[in-house]
Amino acid sequence: MVHWDPRALAVADRLNQAGFLTVLVGGCVRDALLSVPPHDYDLATAALPQEVEQCFPNLPCVETGLKHGTITVLSDGLPVEVTTFRKEGTYTDHRRPDQVEFTTDLAHDLSRRDFTVNAMAWGPGGLVDPHGGRGDLERRLIRCVGDPDPRFTEDALRPLRGLRLAAQLDFSLEADTASAIRRHIPELSHVAWERISTEFLRLICSPGAGRVLLDFPEAAAQILPELGPCVGFQQKNPHHRYDVYTHSVKTLEAVPPSPALRLAALLHDTGKPPSFTLDGDGTGHFYGHPKLSAQLAERALERLRVDGAVKDRALTLIARHDLPVEASRPWVGRWLSRLGEEVFFDLMALKRADALACGIPAAGREDVPLQALELARQLLAEHPCLTLKDLAVNGRDALAAGLEGPAVGTALRSLLDRVAAGELENQREILLGELNKH
Repeated sequence: MVHWDPRALAVADRLNQAGFLTVLVGGCVRDALLSVPPHDYDLATAALPQEVEQCFPNLPCVETGLKHGTITVLSDGLPVEVTTFRKEGTYTDHRRPDQVEFTTDLAHDLSRRDFTVNAMAWGPGGLVDPHGGRGDLERRLIRCVGDPDPRFTEDALRPLRGLRLAAQLDFSLEADTASAIRRHIPELSHVAWERISTEFLRLICSPGAGRVLLDFPEAAAQILPELGPCVGFQQKNPHHRYDVYTHSVKTLEAVPPSPALRLAALLHDTGKPPSFTLDGDGTGHFYGHPKLSAQLAERALERLRVDGAVKDRALTLIARHDLPVEASRPWVGRWLSRLGEEVFFDLMALKRADALACGIPAAGREDVPLQALELARQLLAEHPCLTLKDLAVNGRDALAAGLEGPAVGTALRSLLDRVAAGELENQREILLGELNKH
């Protein structure tokens, strides 16, 4: 049984009652058939934009894409995009059609869509599925509507959208569609980075991200050229079974699906190829690669227009990913204070995933971050002093002790480090005595 949001149905019903064939289309139909609650609603209609507005005199209507026939109707707080059935002309900018021709023919409208699972409609007569989308859902398959080459030429983002959809639904790609994606991936160079970033972040945080990234390394390298040298780069190290790219993707698969953590996992070893050296025994080493990886990742994330907070966290994780972990109270307290609770937990997740993704038994190396996490939970339950504002002394006390300028901050941070590690009690008299030693 398909359950739709009654607010969306109210918009469709009103247009149908006015004599304009109106159907639910695209992702909401796909998701409902998969028994996934739709997160947004798109309608396609035979009504022209001005006729849509006339049907809803008492509801807010926003002309979100009037040139392309789209009006957003706010139905009891739910934004419902209503777009006139249309046929499209050429796409010289690889993004939008040069001409749009409105039509009353639903079949024409569905034939212009990208993938069969997105080219279904649900209307007064039930499911409309001229391209076999429901069968592809059952086969767990992503397939283009018609010939994939013109579909991808029309909008250069579609190859990446196809990969994202395959990762999101954890579906396979139909053979001709997959081949066309490989041919058209270079055309992403025509697409704005903001559009690429949105799709790519959704891809890497999806359930099937690892499989898609391993099957299409050329797509990852097109978006993040820093990954290119990692593909097939053999580490020649007894602790690593996989090439650098495969190891990075397997690390990504083993961390929770947050953007910062997944980006850090994917980019944490980009500094390995340029820092690679061989010793006399033929063993590969990568001295200094965390710092170099962070530098390469910073360039990549700036190009990808990643949110500043996400970028900063990812870079911190990459720079610290080789940090030796100790499952001890002093070590955990010190690094909880230095990194903050959220980044500390992310770093332990990355450390464990990094060890698991080596593909070689690591003598329990992947267990140490888990032990550190358990210690961190115990420590946090005690509400320890982990920040300067919780310290029993402050800048005025440091000044009274004769410290000046940068020495004030240095002394306070040093005290905090020792308190967080359990080496000093957070008692004012004790800390004042320590300040007077500086």
